[in-house]
Amino acid sequence: MEKNKPTLQQKGRFGLQYRGVECKNCSHPLDVSDKYCPSCSQANSTKKLTLKDFIDEFFASLISYDSRILKTLSALLTKPGKITQDYIAGKRVSYTNPFRFLLSLSIIYFLMVNFSNNFSDWDKYGVGKEKSIWDKMGTLNFSTDDFVQIDSIPIKEEEKELIKALDTLNIVSDLAKRDSIMMANPIEHFSKLNERSLLARFGGKREFFNVLMEKKKIYGFEEIPAELNIDSTRENKAAFNAARSYLRLKQQPGSFFSSVISRLPFVIFFFLPVFAFFIWLAYIRKKYTYTEHLVFSFHNQSLLFILLIISFLVDSIFNIYTGWLFFFIFAIYLFLAMRKFYKQGFFKTSVKYIFLNTIFFILAMFAMAILFTGSAFTY
Repeated sequence: MEKNKPTLQQKGRFGLQYRGVECKNCSHPLDVSDKYCPSCSQANSTKKLTLKDFIDEFFASLISYDSRILKTLSALLTKPGKITQDYIAGKRVSYTNPFRFLLSLSIIYFLMVNFSNNFSDWDKYGVGKEKSIWDKMGTLNFSTDDFVQIDSIPIKEEEKELIKALDTLNIVSDLAKRDSIMMANPIEHFSKLNERSLLARFGGKREFFNVLMEKKKIYGFEEIPAELNIDSTRENKAAFNAARSYLRLKQQPGSFFSSVISRLPFVIFFFLPVFAFFIWLAYIRKKYTYTEHLVFSFHNQSLLFILLIISFLVDSIFNIYTGWLFFFIFAIYLFLAMRKFYKQGFFKTSVKYIFLNTIFFILAMFAMAILFTGSAFTY
């Protein structure tokens, strides 16, 4: 038994003279041959921490982490599917955590995109500034009949005459005409909104509060004039907050897109678990758990972000566009990874490859729609 004991380190914090018989962290009984506590993994050392010890441990852990990154990158780039096989087989110490690794890569990539594009410069094209980006996208034209249909609230004859008079004068835009009529009798207009269905009612209230903020310079729900008789309900407050966010979006389009991009890394962690469910369905006869399919998905998405980062750097240095090339490389890589990991033939893999990529595209579009809509209402 004595021959099988590990060689003891006789210098530094791990010197034999500093070994204890009880863990300082969890009080687990230790032997002098124990370099680390088998219960909590803390170093078995009673020596007081010096600056040299602190620096040595820092660089030791850094080198160890770098070696795991290099091995993870090497396995991802050169052996499609193998890293997932190793990970679910229990060989995990040599590789970085797939969830943390993907999060780090996605944050790095989207930060690069965000800072390189200077989306904040777009704010000068916001509504209320010269050359509004919304004006460049085109204006909405509402005739009297269109207005009645969209608003779903009957317009009185005198109000129609007012619209015609505004048309004749040609001094305000169509949207301004609608806003003027809305504010002509705001109490009646808002009360009629409650007769609509939930979604239509919420949208109408959001539009009403937008006009109210622009005309009356209101910034908070508590600033709404008491004579409007608008109750302080959750629905009304939510509609007001949505209107405020929508107004900010129009005034600061660049900052809005920048905030959306900053949220994308975290959206991935809600999107991929849903996608992993479809992978599980496609390979339901395979003896893999849902989590193992999820790990496979995380590894492949990590490879995609690695390629996107390389593509971004190449494009920035040489002023060219290589995105199509790296997406093509990833398409081939994904097919090879599926064959390697799930061990199925060319035909079955091809069918499932097409099916899963179609599902991925649909889910990605759905996730982006939810992200943009949610961001517009909470910006």
